[in-house]
Amino acid sequence: MSDESAEEKPGDTFEDKRGPRVKGKHRKEKPWDHDGINHWEVQPFKKEENPSGLLEESAFATLFPKYREKYLREVWSAVTRALKEHGVACELNLVEGSMSVRTTLKTYDPYIILKARDVIKLLARSVPAPQALKVLEDDMQCDIIKIGGLIRNKEKFTKRRQRLIGPNGATLKALELLTGCFILVQGNTVAAMGGWKGLKQVRRVVEDCIKNIHPIYHIKTLMIKRELAKDPTLATENWDRFLPNFKKKNVKRRAAVIKPKAPYTPFPPAQPLSKVDRMLESGEYFLTKDQQAARARMAKSAAQASKTDERKRKREAEFVAPKEEAGARGRDVERFSST
Repeated sequence: MSDESAEEKPGDTFEDKRGPRVKGKHRKEKPWDHDGINHWEVQPFKKEENPSGLLEESAFATLFPKYREKYLREVWSAVTRALKEHGVACELNLVEGSMSVRTTLKTYDPYIILKARDVIKLLARSVPAPQALKVLEDDMQCDIIKIGGLIRNKEKFTKRRQRLIGPNGATLKALELLTGCFILVQGNTVAAMGGWKGLKQVRRVVEDCIKNIHPIYHIKTLMIKRELAKDPTLATENWDRFLPNFKKKNVKRRAAVIKPKAPYTPFPPAQPLSKVDRMLESGEYFLTKDQQAARARMAKSAAQASKTDERKRKREAEFVAPKEEAGARGRDVERFSST
């Protein structure tokens, strides 16, 4: 190579020396990854993938209300058998009113302890044991939505919670069918079980209902989306033009009457006169009891006399003849004479 060719030109840049930049040139083909793979699918965790088990013990505990004690004692043997299949130990403490789960040497799935924690949480929130044990499946998740702190007024909270349930549980049943989730309203919480997509929809509907947005709006939207999902031609299009747009209607309220403020004065208002002060001003304080009684009789008789005169004037006014116009009287006279 000659020295002239190796010489740098004054207009050359760093990119000119390295050549044109190619985007993504380090990306290589991945034969194990193709379009036929569903990346959202949850693969089951088998014992062969972790034969040595876990190194540390993990444990969770939760309290349960007193009224759940009888039911938990009845179903605890079934819960113990279901958790034992996954290598998880459980304990029911009736003295402290708590349930606890922990891993053992036979536990091979590191995530199963979190599933067991969700089981005892659902049992404490009045979910039936057969339904709560479904959380141990890989494709089943749960969400406990706290609704007690979203509104302060207890009456409004009770009415909106009942609105979420609906008449004879119709609204809750419609939500379960549209989202594919199990929903249970209990006290200040709502327990939901299902897939991630359905749980997200349930949380939104529940929180909006407590914030005074009726669930029927969400139900209509979910029904339209369910029908649109059946059409493969609309899979890549925007669905906003098909979805209803509900406008918020504010009820007109009375305008608040603003009272004009009195001019500011640093001095406090005058003390109102007491009963004794008013008697001293009128001189009644110095009268004897007989004089006060006589004065009260005189005031009563004067009031009665004024009432009597007023009633008499009203009775006499009924017998006073009305005034007639002069022209009308003359026409009556002419009519009488012509007859």
